[in-house]
Order: sequence, then structure tokens, then C-alpha cells
Amino acid sequence: MKYHLVAGEASGDIHGSKLIEALKAADSKAEFRCWGGDAMAKASGNLVSHYKDRAFMGLWEVLTHLRKISAYLKQAQEDILSHRPDVLILIDNPGFNLRLAAFAKKHGIPVHYYIAPKVWAWNESRVKQIKKNVDRLYCILPFEKAYFAKHGIEAVYVGNPSKEQVDQYQSNATWAAELDITKPIIAVLPGSRISEIQRILPTFLEIPKHFPDYEFVVAAAPDFDVAWYQQFDGIGAVKIVKGQTHEVLSHAQAALVASGTATLETALFGVPQVVCYRVAGLTYCIGKLLVKLQWFGLVNLILNRALLTELLQADFTAERTRIELEKILSEPGRGAVLQGYDELRNTLGNRPASETVAVEIVRTLQG
Repeated sequence: MKYHLVAGEASGDIHGSKLIEALKAADSKAEFRCWGGDAMAKASGNLVSHYKDRAFMGLWEVLTHLRKISAYLKQAQEDILSHRPDVLILIDNPGFNLRLAAFAKKHGIPVHYYIAPKVWAWNESRVKQIKKNVDRLYCILPFEKAYFAKHGIEAVYVGNPSKEQVDQYQSNATWAAELDITKPIIAVLPGSRISEIQRILPTFLEIPKHFPDYEFVVAAAPDFDVAWYQQFDGIGAVKIVKGQTHEVLSHAQAALVASGTATLETALFGVPQVVCYRVAGLTYCIGKLLVKLQWFGLVNLILNRALLTELLQADFTAERTRIELEKILSEPGRGAVLQGYDELRNTLGNRPASETVAVEIVRTLQG
């Protein structure tokens, strides 16, 4: 069968690549066409558009790039019609992908959505679009199944792909020695988009001077050259590695993390962390009116309690970050976080997400 996959950022690209591999195992005659990133390109051998050209984060960034987004949307629609896949598989990225869902539905192409849009957080009106245009919805957070059921949508909880990847990961024991690291490591994960990194990394780089007994290692986003990071003041006080986020986390004692999928991955590696985030002022002001969440980070959302400290917007300062990092480097703060991580793993369960989704897709298409 012909599979057309669309992802819009780094984590979606990784999850999409794992799904492609699982679909190959479930369907020996599978053919692929993708909008994603390097990982999906390698897995499918057929990448049409790279997400880094379309990754606009936050209301202000979206508003200032509407013409580009509209052009990419038209290109994606034309590509779908020319490919005429047996199924369109959309991965997260609802602002772009829900428009594609409506288009595909109109043209009689089945739509399967992997990593359900977080409509429980904001823009709940999108539930109507999902109900109307998505044929099969796959959730990766345990509480989402019940949420969508309340809205008349039969969603499938397939397990969490981040947990699947961490469980399968095998660390390189010589990694730290190769980088000449002799001190305990603090991982620095400032995000994967330009706007995220530009707003978050400068504050992170003010922290190393307060912790001379630790080596701070920045996990560079896979689509940025290490040299790009040299523009930031204080970058000389840290080491930078590209495309090795899991390797960095597997050796870290603690982490400074931009809120997003990376916070969950950090938790699953058992690394205490401080969760931070900063967006454009307009985006934040409007977001405060629309977002209905008590917590922002995935770990706290899944556990439904404040296990991790979240420093957002004005609260995200170098001094607050330093204080919170000190707490998780020593007891009892460190022990409490690690105990909460055990609860997190039990809540997520052990379903192999990629395999579960692939089997569901093939079974549904074959009738």
C-alpha cells in the first residue's frame, strides 16, 4: 500500500521514522512519500519537503509567516493528490495537519492521525475538525483516550513513542571520554527551533559559572550546525554536540530543558530537570487567555501534579534557574524527582507505540 506521512518538527520526524520502519515490517509492499526530516528521509527514501523550512513556533511567528505557510499548504495538497496514497498519516503539528486532514477527507483519502492534537490544552474547537475529518486517531498520553471519548471520538492509546525509544536505546560507554569530559554532566536542551533557542539558550548559558564542578553539554538540534551556536555569549563555557541528545541524557546528572517532548525524554532517562520556556510577548499574553492547563510540562501533565519546577516567561531567569538546579542536584529534591519518574513510567505502560500504530493502520486498511 501507499503511505503518505506528514510531520512538522524534530520529534515528529523521529516518531515518523520509527513508524515507517514498523509499517515496513507490517506491510512488505509498503511505499512511502514523506514530509518530514532527516530521520524520515532515511527511513522512507522519499522525502519531499523538510520540516525545518516550515517550523514556525508561536502566534507571532505564525502571523508573520502566513504567506509562506499558505504556499507550503498548497504544495502539500497538490502533492497528496498527485501521490493518491491509500492513507494519509498525519503526525502532531495540528495547525498545518488538520488543514490537510480536511483536504484529504474531501478527496476521499483515509486520514489517520498519530500523536493526537493537544486540544485538551487549548483551541478545543479543533475537536470538531478531528471528529469530521480524521478516520483513526492515535493517542500517546494515557488521559487522552477518555478525553476524546467525551467528545464522541474513539481514540486508541498506543503507548508513548518517547518511552519506546528510550527503552530501546543503547548508550556508547566511551562517549564522555571522546569529548574529554571528566566532570559530572549537566545536559542543556534549549529546543529545536530557531525562535526557541534564541530566547532560551542565553539564559541557560548564564548558569555554568555557578557550577564549576560540572560540565555543561548543549545538545544541539539535529538541523543546526554546531558553528551556528557560536553566536551566543557564554557558549565557550560549555561543550556542544549535535544529534546526540539521548547520549548526553544517558550520562547526565541533571538537565536544563526547554518545555516540550524533550522533558519527557529527560524524565525517562531518569535525569532530574528544570523545565523552562519563553515565547514572544504577544504569544504569551494571548496564550494565557486560551490555555486551560494547570501545568505546562508533559511530565507534570501526565502525573497530574507538580513534580518538576516549571519556569515560564518572566519566572525564567538565571537566578531562579540556578536555585532550582541546586535543588535537584542534592537531596531530598533529587530523590523526590526520581521517585516520581518511576510513577511516570508505570502510568505510560509498556505498549510499543510504533508497532501498535502500524498494525492498527494496516489492519484498518485491509478491512
